[in-house]
This record gives sequence, structure tokens and C-alpha cells, in this order.
Amino acid sequence: MSAPEQAPEQASQQAAEPSTAELLAAVRALTDRVAGLEAEIAVLRAHQPVPEDVVVAISAAVAAFFGHRAKVRRVHYRTGQAWAQQGRVAVQGMHVVNRSR
Repeated sequence: MSAPEQAPEQASQQAAEPSTAELLAAVRALTDRVAGLEAEIAVLRAHQPVPEDVVVAISAAVAAFFGHRAKVRRVHYRTGQAWAQQGRVAVQGMHVVNRSR
């Protein structure tokens, strides 16, 4: 290609590329959109009902533990990691380490 033919191609290619300000505005808009969607998901997860079969299983476990029927007043999903962490502590606490030196 000759030099005159390259100039219009470069000019049209540069015109098609967004500026830094446009890219920054697009990133901000997408960041705001993602934040809004994450907040919406958090609200939906917080209000998600526990399935009835899970409540029945919990009721049976409580009845077996206490030896009589008990009323389950409230059941909700746990959002923290405390349950898993406590389980790991219990399992790791069972290990016996012998140091014979």
C-alpha cells in the first residue's frame, strides 16, 4: 500500500477507538451496574425461604435430640463462616500428636 492509502485507514481506525475518558465512563457505569446487581442478589438471598423438607428434617433432628416433639420457631440460612470454622476446629482438635524425642 502506498502512503496516501494508509492515512485514511489510520484516520478511520483512530476515530473508531474510544478515548480514555469514554473508557473510564464505561468502566464506572459497569461498576455501578455490578454493584447494584450484587446488592439485589444479597437482598434476594437474605429473603430466600428455607424449603419445607429441610424444616421437616430439622424438626425431626430436634425431636430426636430432646426426646420429644419441639416447636421450631424460626429457621434461616447462615451467612457466616463460623459453622465451618467450628467444625474444622473440632476435627483438628481430635488429632493426637506424639512427640517422642
